[in-house]
Amino acid sequence: MNRLLKSYTVIVFAGILYAIALKYFILPSKVILTGTEGIATALSYYFESFNLFIVLYVIFQALLLVFAFTRISKVFALRSLVVVSTVVLTLLILPEQSFARPEPQNERIILVIFGGLLAGVAKALAFKNRGSTGDEDIIGAYYATKHLKPVGSIAVIASVGSTAFGLIVDFLKNGEFESVVNTLMYTCLYIFVSTETLNDLYHKFKITMLAIITHQRDAIGQAICDSSSHRTYSAHPITGGRSGDSYYVVRTIITQEELPPMITSIQAIDPDCFYYYHDVEGVSSQYYITPIG
Repeated sequence: MNRLLKSYTVIVFAGILYAIALKYFILPSKVILTGTEGIATALSYYFESFNLFIVLYVIFQALLLVFAFTRISKVFALRSLVVVSTVVLTLLILPEQSFARPEPQNERIILVIFGGLLAGVAKALAFKNRGSTGDEDIIGAYYATKHLKPVGSIAVIASVGSTAFGLIVDFLKNGEFESVVNTLMYTCLYIFVSTETLNDLYHKFKITMLAIITHQRDAIGQAICDSSSHRTYSAHPITGGRSGDSYYVVRTIITQEELPPMITSIQAIDPDCFYYYHDVEGVSSQYYITPIG
């Protein structure tokens, strides 16, 4: 029960953090968000209506939460609903405040970078607790499971359509090509910062090969299998070039999320082993990763 309460406390905090990023940093900087949020922000900028953003945000998230419920998992959809609801309520009750001047010649870049960092952290906290901040994160969770790609990479794809829409709306409102280019530059910066922050903090879909050089092949292999019923290993005999001693190289492919506890287990069995790991790409789609929800 305490674990469940802690998990929900974290996802509520993630929703509050995301709302702070939106209201005080992202929306004032006039960047275009990714996915359906980008459509909502672009139209709210055009009509200069914060309430319009809230209405469109709620409608789009409701549709995506239905998708999450039917295509991902009930737990993931429920926790995403908690985060999205927290975002909406927090946006409505947060007082008006200006932390920096959003004009391009002043601190707009600070708003964009810090807002991207806060948004990325909020997204990672939600994902780590089996939820999401909604929007492209829901689609990202769906495709990450199928294609074993970091969830943040989907934001880049989702941003193409929303950014194009936002730039068209920006041109219709201001009629200046310079304004469009300026918005594009800051939007790209926001997407890069938020995506990299998310991918750096959330490692569920990053695949790593761990290699252990040891005398205790069977014990190390058993530790790998005990860590997850879905993991296995390969073992190859080798000879030390300097010592001439016989060793085994035990290799396994795991996620970066599984890496720290795996290393702890291995070192407990063989403190003298030598290990190394590196990221791998192109892993077969049959590779199993536990669902987010």
